[in-house]
Amino acid sequence: MATQPSSDLTRRTAAQLSEALRAGEVTSVEVTQAHLDRIAAVDGAVHAFLHVSAEEALATAREVDARRAAGEELHPLAGVPIAVKDVVVTKGLPTTAGSKILEGWVPPYDATLVERLRAAGLPILGKTNMDEFAMGSSTEHSAYGTTHNPWDLDRIPGGSGGGSAAALAAYEAPLAIGTDTGGSIRQPGAVTGTVGVKPTYGGVSRYGLIALASSLDQAGPVTRTVLDSALLHEVIGGHDPRDATSLPEDLPGLVAAARAGQGGDLTGVRVGVVDELNGEGYQPGVRARFEESLELLRRAGAEVVHVSCPHFGHALAAYYLILPSEASSNLAKFDGMRFGLRVEPTEGTVTAERVMAATRGQGFGDEVKRRIILGTYALSAGYYDAYYGSAQKVRTLIQQDFAAAFEQADVLVSPTAPTTAFRLGEKLDDPLAMYLNDVATIPANLAGVPGMSVPNGLSEDGLPVGFQILAPARADDRLYRVGAALETLLEREWGGPLLNRAPELATEGTTR
Repeated sequence: MATQPSSDLTRRTAAQLSEALRAGEVTSVEVTQAHLDRIAAVDGAVHAFLHVSAEEALATAREVDARRAAGEELHPLAGVPIAVKDVVVTKGLPTTAGSKILEGWVPPYDATLVERLRAAGLPILGKTNMDEFAMGSSTEHSAYGTTHNPWDLDRIPGGSGGGSAAALAAYEAPLAIGTDTGGSIRQPGAVTGTVGVKPTYGGVSRYGLIALASSLDQAGPVTRTVLDSALLHEVIGGHDPRDATSLPEDLPGLVAAARAGQGGDLTGVRVGVVDELNGEGYQPGVRARFEESLELLRRAGAEVVHVSCPHFGHALAAYYLILPSEASSNLAKFDGMRFGLRVEPTEGTVTAERVMAATRGQGFGDEVKRRIILGTYALSAGYYDAYYGSAQKVRTLIQQDFAAAFEQADVLVSPTAPTTAFRLGEKLDDPLAMYLNDVATIPANLAGVPGMSVPNGLSEDGLPVGFQILAPARADDRLYRVGAALETLLEREWGGPLLNRAPELATEGTTR
């Protein structure tokens, strides 16, 4: 068996690696080592990873190779390595959620989705960087340093899951896990030229996710192709009795839908353009690529219609009351008492209250404190109905907008993000400007419907943009059919994947 060049192995999709592994053309050890070598070469510049678990990943790879050599029937993705966002707990590997308050914490158990990754034989390369407790749109709020966009190292990779998206775009991993509370998988996908999927709420277990907002959080795939997302989604999805919000039914045929979509035929599919997600505030290049993608869908046989979701204009305001309120409750457990950081006051009597105050004061970053304060205020006596209660009523109206829109269309579409990746530091001092990056992605989380971002070209500044597809709850397969069709049509136009047009990262002297 000839050894494959490392660069060749890191450029292959997960589906291609799966085929090569099963055909005996390459071993999992070779594939895993190639990605570890790539991380060592470029992550000094990108900073996608907070922790690299080389020893464990190679041990898993060796086990997979031995089992395959013995003739054992393995999962199709067995031996394909993966990176995991650091908000997902991993037994034996540090899990910090990007926060100093959890620095050095090693969980005693695995999240359900990690159990499923391990059972399927995917070597875990390490844990990826993120905005602290998933609060942010740029990965600049990590307590452990900023992640850089591989397309332009002076720009943001999106957030909160910028580490996972950047790892894919930099060819440091063929697959990754992200979480999406208001766009944290899809928006990084858009600005890094990768594919990101937020499954239907409850479609992937939340057991073992460090909660930000329990009614909004959802784990999902971060990949370079739609088919790869479908393959990974089928590994991590499905019912989990340990998660009270887990859906009881099986997943629809996601891989089959993606493969069907690769034919590029969308005859009979009704595509609804959401007028409220395609107005002012969108960068000219983002709008231009969106209109071009719509034309490709029309040529593929889709019927494109316009739909109105009148309450989407209030989604951002409702979200930034619901999320901080739930975060205020969920983050109360980080108090310096049982695990993580503990800071004792330097003067006066040491009491539980003073330890908690000192720990939280030093352990949480500014953005986390901002949202905790906002959420605590919104839940306080006399204000609950006016703020949190009113936001939940708006949420119901948004759900009703989705229901009406899906009577007119099979999927809904919009640009994923209003702009391309902005420069590091550009919006750090303006929280509202930062929050507006999620204006198109937030409605899906409020309603619990699935969403996907597919890279659909470069804007006038030479940076990638994303095309968002939304489907009804439990109809994730529609995302994969339409997303794969659009991907196929675009790659025919481009002559290959969009990431082929990204600048090559230097591999020497790339420390930051």
